[in-house]
Amino acid sequence: MHFTDLGLAAEILRAIAEQGYDTPTPIQAQAIPVVLEGRDLMAAAQTGTGKTAGFTLPILQLLSTRNAGLSLKRFKPRCLVLVPTRELAVQVHDSVRTYGRHVRLKSTAIYGGVGMGAQLSALKSGVDIIVATPGRLLDHIEQRSADLSGIEILVLDEADRMLDMGFIRDIRRIIALLPKKKQSLLFSATFSDEIRGLANGLLTDPVSVEVARRNAPAELVSQSVYHVDRDRKRDLLIQLIDDHGWHQVLVFTRTKHGADALSDRLGKAGIRSAALHGNKSQNQRQRALDDFKRLKLNVLVATDIAARGIDIDELPHVVNYELPNVPEDYVHRIGRTGRAGSRGQAVSLVCVDEHKLLRDIEHLLKRDIEKKVQPGFEPDPSIKPQPIQKPRTGARQAPPSRSAPRNKPAHGGRPSAHAKPASHHTGQRHR
Repeated sequence: MHFTDLGLAAEILRAIAEQGYDTPTPIQAQAIPVVLEGRDLMAAAQTGTGKTAGFTLPILQLLSTRNAGLSLKRFKPRCLVLVPTRELAVQVHDSVRTYGRHVRLKSTAIYGGVGMGAQLSALKSGVDIIVATPGRLLDHIEQRSADLSGIEILVLDEADRMLDMGFIRDIRRIIALLPKKKQSLLFSATFSDEIRGLANGLLTDPVSVEVARRNAPAELVSQSVYHVDRDRKRDLLIQLIDDHGWHQVLVFTRTKHGADALSDRLGKAGIRSAALHGNKSQNQRQRALDDFKRLKLNVLVATDIAARGIDIDELPHVVNYELPNVPEDYVHRIGRTGRAGSRGQAVSLVCVDEHKLLRDIEHLLKRDIEKKVQPGFEPDPSIKPQPIQKPRTGARQAPPSRSAPRNKPAHGGRPSAHAKPASHHTGQRHR
């Protein structure tokens, strides 16, 4: 199958061809015709599957077709795409601009961590498509700078992550402001009861699409586990980076503090690194991502929420410095590598505290992960497990009153009042 078989207009096909694409991914092949028909859609798709183009391409066509003969100056947005993080908002908006370069539509990205001036100007001048995080969009709604009464198409992208991050009330508030008659598209990597409940109240006779076995890890990712004492993980990570010459490694920690501490330790060892988490400003986060992609950094230490929007072609290595509390998040993490036909490697450093988490992950995968031992780092059998303190997230806290100022984390609301300066650590070991 080719993009020319999907019923897309010549202007859209031209933009696709300019990007060098000819064959759609499975999610694109299944989703695009459904969206073009005007049907509601419930799609199971993880990041890296091409899902963003799966909804941006047909939406651009639908809006441009309905735009024929009408004034280009739009005072009411016609499409709203809700996303969980700033990074994903930027990524989706880039896709809209890339594939919409030959159609006469205007778009903007709305997210926290930056000033509102440019966003206000864009909304005032009129846009057809808004890509937004829930917190900042509600800020604009409260200031009456965003009018959602003309929305024709709603997209909830990475709905599972938005719910995990505590956005459910914000999402419901936004949905209540939209016209009842609209086309709704919901994309989620997993479908919990809460997601299904949201879908049942939002979607009308939806078409369901699932492009891969749920919670299936990337086939091109080799997985391994190193058992190690909790206090020796940092030294083991440094030795693995040195011994194997890893030049680009995405490392996951559970907490923001843990990310900062590990990045500091790597910097002192001469490994160029940066931490990426919710207390960083948007500029700090973007700079860290850009430096990592350009190999100015060897290691990016990130929390799950901060890493959600990271999309790097041919990322060779992912390290679980700490296993996630939710087994499905392991699949999301290792899915950052092994993309676009390239092989990847996922390594987990597991201490005695995490044995149950490892068993849960292997149960989900329905397979044992290869165990390895690094000489000199054999775990001490006399060390007893300690309870793992779960990181505090918005999903576990009652949302604050919107009448009071909030220090919302960097996943889409306002920046934290306690944001730390960017922590880039450079050394001479890796050039």
